[in-house]
Amino acid sequence: MDIEVERHNGWAKLMLNRPERRNAIVGPMATELATAIRALDEDEDIQTILLCGAGGAFCSGLDLKEFNADPEPEWLADFGAAWRSTHIALFECVTPIVGALERFAINGGASLALACDLLVVGEDSYLQIGEVRQGMGAPYNLAWLALRHPETVGLRLSLIGDRVPGSALLELGVAYSCVPDDDVLQHAMALSAAIADYPPGAARRIKAGLTGLSRGDAGEWFDQATGHDTGVGRMKPRAVDR
Repeated sequence: MDIEVERHNGWAKLMLNRPERRNAIVGPMATELATAIRALDEDEDIQTILLCGAGGAFCSGLDLKEFNADPEPEWLADFGAAWRSTHIALFECVTPIVGALERFAINGGASLALACDLLVVGEDSYLQIGEVRQGMGAPYNLAWLALRHPETVGLRLSLIGDRVPGSALLELGVAYSCVPDDDVLQHAMALSAAIADYPPGAARRIKAGLTGLSRGDAGEWFDQATGHDTGVGRMKPRAVDR
């Protein structure tokens, strides 16, 4: 399984589980992630979701080796729809999502990190939206940046395509907290457990109230924010400077 779910007392750890590929994204992972998010969001016993990566790293983006394999993997033709489904599931999720950004969140991985409601980052970790260096769009990164952050923050993160370290993510308001690298997961777990310990449904109601006022329909939002263009399928992704 490319996704692993661990249930705890009131919260769940949702882990990207391809450590041998630095949790790089493939079609089956996108499909499993969307399914897991929806299942946890429907579980009223789960008050918080912790999104993290296996092996001490968050996500290195799309799995370039698999996307450029010959012959093409069977899932490639439907990847755009699967990836869109993942982001719609994140958009519609009323359960608070805490992210644990260990080491790096690159390109597609950055979009998952930006989708988290509260992001705990390591001091030496970084987020990189590097599509501009490939001549490609970064539609889901741009969609989440437009939804959550001022235009100046979105431009800083997406126009240069460089590595933005944890301390800068905190200063920009992208991260909730920045801690020593070895402590990221423990801090994120403690934060998830603390929110889950509030009266049942309280955090869900707060998030639902805020997002209901600002978001509208998921499909319409991503249509507008991405211009109906995922950038996946017409152009094979290439390596980015990491």
